[in-house]
Amino acid sequence: MSFRVAILGATGLVGQTLLSILEERSFPVSELLPLASARSAGASVSFRGEAVVVQEAVPDAFEGVDIVLSSAGASVSRRLLPEAARRGAVSVDNTSAYRMDPAVPLVVPEVNAHRIPEYGEQRILANPNCSTIQLVLVLKPLLDTFGLRRVVVSTYQSSGGAGAEAMRQLEEDSRADLAGEPLPQRGDDAAFPSTLAFDCLPQIDVFREAGETKEEEKMRRETPKILEVEVPLSATCVRVPVRIGHSEAVWVETEKEASPQAVRELLATAPGVAVVDDPSAALASGRYPTARAADGRDPVYVGRIRRDTSRSDDHGLALWVVADNIRKGAALNAVQVAEGLVEHWRQHGRS
Repeated sequence: MSFRVAILGATGLVGQTLLSILEERSFPVSELLPLASARSAGASVSFRGEAVVVQEAVPDAFEGVDIVLSSAGASVSRRLLPEAARRGAVSVDNTSAYRMDPAVPLVVPEVNAHRIPEYGEQRILANPNCSTIQLVLVLKPLLDTFGLRRVVVSTYQSSGGAGAEAMRQLEEDSRADLAGEPLPQRGDDAAFPSTLAFDCLPQIDVFREAGETKEEEKMRRETPKILEVEVPLSATCVRVPVRIGHSEAVWVETEKEASPQAVRELLATAPGVAVVDDPSAALASGRYPTARAADGRDPVYVGRIRRDTSRSDDHGLALWVVADNIRKGAALNAVQVAEGLVEHWRQHGRS
């Protein structure tokens, strides 16, 4: 049983990673259709050692497609994924277009894989925001074992989360700054509101009326949808001068007592999670996770697990959570959702 798979946004950073992961995980692709804008049509991408020509992403391109992996922007998804559905395809969408649609499951397979068969008439499954994905992999086992009363998170998000052009901008600005040269002048369409070189920007996406940014709103709203329980959450999302890898400082208040050692043992067995938490280790790579160490790897890493010393009881914890935002935060999660879809079809037939 193999499938015709379309990659919508195949020439982008996430699209290229989708191609690699499909190949790495031997996904049952009978035919690959890389799709992109008219500007990129005619170029080629590499898949299984062969060059595959990129086609323009138009409605008729989805004829005969079984699965669409989409990462071309929310407006493109809103325009084209209904067209793919009309032609019988099921889409896994990596944009914000459908995440909060009540009829569309928001899926992290390690957390709520049971929602995958519920793609319904829209024939769409949504991939959460990158910073939300790595957070819920850690929160889910804590919720199930200790209960959660409150979560506070501060993120340290890489330039790669804003795409390949943002990474290029960071590199150019850093080189200019180190050389003592004026920073390149950029317009309003630049990846960041001001230079990210050797600085931190406490703004990701636009501001909302209450002072929260859209990225912070995404984390606050997506987390309870995935966990299927209301968890009060406050986030501060910060862009940092890192190429790939999002880091998060997380504080949780639990309903039951939770010692750091019990949490280490619990998370060590959690699917998709790797514990790196040895303060006595000689090197940082054994003491705690870093974005550089997570780059190119699949797990969500957690370390610095300790009591919240602002409390006098064992109901508060502090943790440090790191993941490759392009892999688990986007492409890998989407492929895992597609794998769950394929398994459902094998067991229950196509619908």
